[in-house]
Amino acid sequence: MERLLLDRTRRRHLPAEFGNSPIIMSSAGGLGAILKPIEKFDPILLASVKNVVRPGDVVWDVGANIGLFSVAAAALAGRQGKMFSFEPDTVLVQLLRRTACLQSGASAPMTIVPCAIAKAFGVRRFSVAKRARASNALFEYGHSQMGGVEELQTVVAVGLDDLARTLPAPDVLKIDVEGAEIEALVGGAELLRSSRPSIVCEISAGNSSKATALLRKVGYLLYDASKPFNAAARIDLATWNTIALPEEKSPPSPSS
Repeated sequence: MERLLLDRTRRRHLPAEFGNSPIIMSSAGGLGAILKPIEKFDPILLASVKNVVRPGDVVWDVGANIGLFSVAAAALAGRQGKMFSFEPDTVLVQLLRRTACLQSGASAPMTIVPCAIAKAFGVRRFSVAKRARASNALFEYGHSQMGGVEELQTVVAVGLDDLARTLPAPDVLKIDVEGAEIEALVGGAELLRSSRPSIVCEISAGNSSKATALLRKVGYLLYDASKPFNAAARIDLATWNTIALPEEKSPPSPSS
């Protein structure tokens, strides 16, 4: 029965503000993916999409998982935008490809890139979580929420700076890599300095200080994505749900 639950999928639609875009959601990403009202599955992530993605944007989704951020961002970026979704898990890649084929011409086309993101190019081991694939991680990382390791995959890992040499640079960069966010940021330091994307990043408590230092070094200010997005949400230390903006950008004022 447990294995059957993990294999369940359901075609759902995002809220109207994201064009009612279709998405194939799987209980492999947690039972909430198929049981919860979709607007309550990850409301902070959906709010972050609205806060940072604009029409025509190029968006990179690092650690795309089942594609919630990707589909919502593609809808807001629109037909003039570009959506690149990076995901190493072979099962989730197939799910993302099914979802990409369902999108309308009003959304940015979704390009699914089957790779992990790390500080540099290499071949790495990737742990698939027993509990839910939302907790998958590079072998060196992960946490207790994995509930153990279901399988190990061998994946190609690429640095963000390497990708920027062959792909359009992002206006928006989302990172959710279950503890490997420092590697991702280190491997994208030049991209952050030159292209200045807005960043949505899940940052684990153990990486908070180092992530803060890395982002400040390249001229970013930090905001708590779980709060209304304005200047009052600015924080001094990166948190689990962080939005990072270049110093030359600014969120709305608290009264907006």
